[in-house]
Order: sequence, then C-alpha cells, then structure tokens
Amino acid sequence: VGEHVLRSWVDGEIGVAQTERRLLAVTTNTGGVHEVRLRPGERIALGPELGDRVALVITNERALGFDGGSGNWLEASLGPRERVVATAVANHVAALATDRRALALSPTRGGFFEAPIALHEAPVRLSASGDLVTLRTRTRLLVFRAGAGRWSERSVGLGN
Repeated sequence: VGEHVLRSWVDGEIGVAQTERRLLAVTTNTGGVHEVRLRPGERIALGPELGDRVALVITNERALGFDGGSGNWLEASLGPRERVVATAVANHVAALATDRRALALSPTRGGFFEAPIALHEAPVRLSASGDLVTLRTRTRLLVFRAGAGRWSERSVGLGN
C-alpha cells in the first residue's frame, strides 16, 4: 500500500522495477515477481544494468544480482570502505570490480563468484561480452566464463 514504481527497465528476458522499498524483477523463465527488499538507509548507487538474463545493482551496502535463469536475487555484501571501481554487463554475465575483489554473476551456475585482488594490483579494465568477463589488473588478466562459474588467471609480464 502506498508503494510506487520509481523506474523500470527491460532487456532480453528480464525486467526490473524500483520502488521506494524494493527491487522487483520478472523473467520469461519463471512465473511471478521476484523481490529483494532494500534495507533501512540503503540507497542505490548504480544500476540496474541489464543483460538478456542478468541484472546488476550496486547499493551503498551490497551488490545485488538478478539471475534470470532461476529467478533469484543474489547478494554480496560490500565491506567497510570497499569501493566499486567498475561494472560490466553482457547477455549472460554481470561483473563488478572493487579495490579488493572481482565478483561475477552467472545465470547458468547460479551465484556470485569471487576472485581476490591484491592491494598493489588495482583493476585497470573490466569488460563483458556474451558469457565472458575479462578483468585486467596491473599484474594479471582474470577471465570469468559464465558456463564454468569460475575465474581463471594469467600473469601479465612487464611490457604487456
């Protein structure tokens, strides 16, 4: 009662709406409306960014991802003074990089998957395409494949 839709977005197989108190999502894969409640004092800092089967929302407290395959909202808490430095969303994958870690969302594996980032590496570039995420840091190239649900890495030598 008294709740109003502030904004809404649609892309591919999913749609997301924001109210004063929650985020609502629908997908062609599941029936019904899927919700995640915003906590008292929590505000949306970025997003939603939508792909065909995923959505990513960054708040001042957490990263929220919508998995269009299962119809579930997923969350990853952001630590004290943890700063989101980049986000990337494609058809079947969404990712964010903070000053401490990289998180990627896979609708085929269900969940956020994490890769630590050392203090000296600092994320340089994050990109997503199809079901693949690449994160270039000062010392590594990290690759996330949505189908595998894991990060792989390769050291980057001087001059690369």
